[in-house]
Amino acid sequence: MTAVASGAAEAVPAIGAGGLRRGHWLAVGLYSAAAITLIAPLLVAFLWSMVDPKGGWFAPDVLPRGLSLVHWRAIVEDRGLIGSIAVSLFISTVVTALSGALALPTAYALAKIPFRGKQAVEMFILAPLIVPGLIVGVGIGYVFFRMGLAYTIPGVILAQTIGTLPFMIRVLAATIEAIPADLIHAARTLGASPLRVGLHIVAPLAWPGFIAGGLLSFVTSFEEFEKTFIVGAPLVETLTVKLWATLGGKVIIFPTAAVVTFVVLAPTVIIFFLAERAMRNDSALAAGMGKL
Repeated sequence: MTAVASGAAEAVPAIGAGGLRRGHWLAVGLYSAAAITLIAPLLVAFLWSMVDPKGGWFAPDVLPRGLSLVHWRAIVEDRGLIGSIAVSLFISTVVTALSGALALPTAYALAKIPFRGKQAVEMFILAPLIVPGLIVGVGIGYVFFRMGLAYTIPGVILAQTIGTLPFMIRVLAATIEAIPADLIHAARTLGASPLRVGLHIVAPLAWPGFIAGGLLSFVTSFEEFEKTFIVGAPLVETLTVKLWATLGGKVIIFPTAAVVTFVVLAPTVIIFFLAERAMRNDSALAAGMGKL
C-alpha cells in the first residue's frame, strides 16, 4: 500500500511537469504566430511610414537608408483631416446608438420568444456580413439615390447601421439569454407592460451586451469605407474616405499608405485598450465582451 502511494506521488509531479512543458510550447507557438502575423507587418509599416524620400528603401537594404517625418507631417498638416475625423466620430456615435435601439427588440425575440423559422431569421440578420460590403453598398446606393438620401449624412448613417446591426443583435441576444425568465414573468404578473419590462428590467441587465456590441459597432462604423464611399462620397467625407484620397489614386504610395494604416488603426487600439482596463474590475463587462 505504501509502495502504491509513493508511486502515485511520484507520478503526479511527472504529469504536472509534462503539462507545464506542453503549456510552455503552446505559449511559444502563440507568441510566435502573433509576432509573425501582427508585430512584423506593423514594424514594416512603421518603417515605411518613416522612410526618407531622398534615400528611399530598395532591395537588398534591410532597413531604410534614412528616416524622416515628412509623410506624417503631410497627413497632419492636411486641413481637411480634422473635419473628417469630426464627421467620422459623429457618424460612429449615432450609428452605435441607433444600432443599440434597433437591436434590442430583435435580440429579445431571438433570445426569449420561441417561434418557427428562428434559424432562418438569424441567417437573414447575418446576411449583411455574408454578402461583400461592395455589393451591399451598390444595392443600397441605388435605393438611397431614389429616396434622396445619397450624399447625405443621414444616408451614410443608415448605410453603416446595416453593417453594424448584425453584431449588436448577436451580442445582445447572447446577453439577454442569461437574464432569468422569472424576473420578466414576475414583472408581467405585477402588471408591468412589455415596454416597461424592456426599459426597466431587460435593458439595465443587458448593459454589458450594449457596451460590448457598442464598442464593436463604433469601431466597425469608424473604419467603414465601401458603403460610406458609395452612398456619401464626395459630399460626405469621413476619415476613411479622406485617407483613401491620399493614397495616390491608381498607384499606391507605400509610405503614405503606411501612415494611413496607423491612423485608421489607432481608434481601434485605444477603444479596446480602454475596454480591457474596464474589464479588470468589472466581471459583467467582461461577460459582455466574451459574447463577441
